[in-house]
Amino acid sequence: MSFTPDIRLFTCHYAAAQSCAEGGKVLGELNFPANITLTRLACTGKLEETDLLKAFEDGADAVYVVGCPAEGCHNVKGSQRAAKRVAAVRKALAEMGVEEDRARMYHLERGLHPEFIAAAEEMNALTSRLGKSPFCRKAA
Repeated sequence: MSFTPDIRLFTCHYAAAQSCAEGGKVLGELNFPANITLTRLACTGKLEETDLLKAFEDGADAVYVVGCPAEGCHNVKGSQRAAKRVAAVRKALAEMGVEEDRARMYHLERGLHPEFIAAAEEMNALTSRLGKSPFCRKAA
């Protein structure tokens, strides 16, 4: 049985600015997985735990955050705040008996570079191995 994971990416405007150029056309050319839904934020520090959990509630099999380098955030400490919130969600998942790797944080330099694509490919491969999220409702 074939499984294509539903993955949600929350990314800093600065980390993803070039990635979203030309309506994401460049991402497609670089084989960015089409099953990853990208949401650009002014700063990942604005992201709350509830945003990540809501993505699972809405059907995501995994979520990940791409922010600025921890010590080089455009908004000073935004990326560090996001990392703490992702860690809290990972802890909550583990406490519920769900794989904590369904939520991850990546600190990347600004712009479109191989690491941005590699993070997407890593999340896609990992989530494909983990399978469907236990939070997904079964069809009636």
